[in-house]
Amino acid sequence: MPVITCIDDLKRLHKRRTPKMFYDYCESGSWTEQTFRENTTDFDRIRLRQRVAVNMEGRTLATKMIGQDVAMPVALAPVGLTGMQRADGEIKAAKAAEAFGVPFTLSTMSICSIEDVAEHTTKPFWFQLYTMKDQDYLGRLIQRAKDAKCSALVVTLDLQILGQRHKDLKNGLSAPPKLTPAVIADLMTKWTWGIEMLQTRRRQFGNIVGHVQGVKDTSRLGEWTAQQFDPALDWKKIEEIKEQWGGPVILKGILDPEDAVMAKNVGCDAIVVSNHGGRQQDGALSSIRALDPILQAVGGDLEVHLDSGIRSGQDVLKAIAMGAKGTYIGRAFIHGLGAMGQEGVATALEVIRKELDISMAFTGNRDINAVDRSAILVPEGFAGRWE
Repeated sequence: MPVITCIDDLKRLHKRRTPKMFYDYCESGSWTEQTFRENTTDFDRIRLRQRVAVNMEGRTLATKMIGQDVAMPVALAPVGLTGMQRADGEIKAAKAAEAFGVPFTLSTMSICSIEDVAEHTTKPFWFQLYTMKDQDYLGRLIQRAKDAKCSALVVTLDLQILGQRHKDLKNGLSAPPKLTPAVIADLMTKWTWGIEMLQTRRRQFGNIVGHVQGVKDTSRLGEWTAQQFDPALDWKKIEEIKEQWGGPVILKGILDPEDAVMAKNVGCDAIVVSNHGGRQQDGALSSIRALDPILQAVGGDLEVHLDSGIRSGQDVLKAIAMGAKGTYIGRAFIHGLGAMGQEGVATALEVIRKELDISMAFTGNRDINAVDRSAILVPEGFAGRWE
């Protein structure tokens, strides 16, 4: 059993144990990857204040996200193809999140279906929705999430069209992988992954295959998916989805204060300041730099969460101190999953919990709900001075 001290330890194991195309799918951004890099490096610019001679006993990280109790202000972000990082990956990640007491968000583009995850968990999870042109399929997908008792709908707004990720094109990304000579050579070094994958029936997009007319297998899936993301998505359609869902709605992909105000006006329960992990608009602001202007735009009228770039408990603490009410981890839990399956996801969560707890204590705080701007030092002009 390797000694895991940080998320980077899991990342190294993930790279060693998972096929290249799926590791690269996780650990990449669009175009030049500028935004992908700055999502993490901009967190490094914020410093934590160290306070001493403060009672550090009786600490708690428990809080709420959209009114739901969470063990710490961290949710597992929706990640497509999670079931290709490890066999039955979404089920394993959802079970780890449930045991830990944090939300799991299932992607529309998951390998395990909504029904699969619901069957293997005992508490409601969140479902992430991509808006599709096929209105019949979209309506049935929302109803399936309702039937599975999902407790929130996370609507992703920043994938109306697909950003180009060079590594995915070069690797010929597909689920399941096409057996080219290069892929076969790679899989020969990832035999544990292969054995587990041969033992599961879940190797395609479970929320799509068999649920869309004319898509019975992977041969038509790529063509259908490429045509289905809705470039005509607008705020009216978001209102319609919200009405159709009828429960808590989180809007993900907000990076501009004007859009944050629009999101508030449609009456959502929370927004996620996010640039899709740097996988869509390259050259956009990092999420942490975009956070403060958005908070100022919506005031205290809307719950604001943040994802993209969080790799540690210190990052979580900085986001909460800036004013976010919750955070999401994507790559951090995927590294754990690819490294050690369900145990690895639990380990990633524990690493972040410990880092968050100790770092919060050193700032002189015992309750995550009391953490505010006084816990950090933010560089002057951090959000940027733009003409």
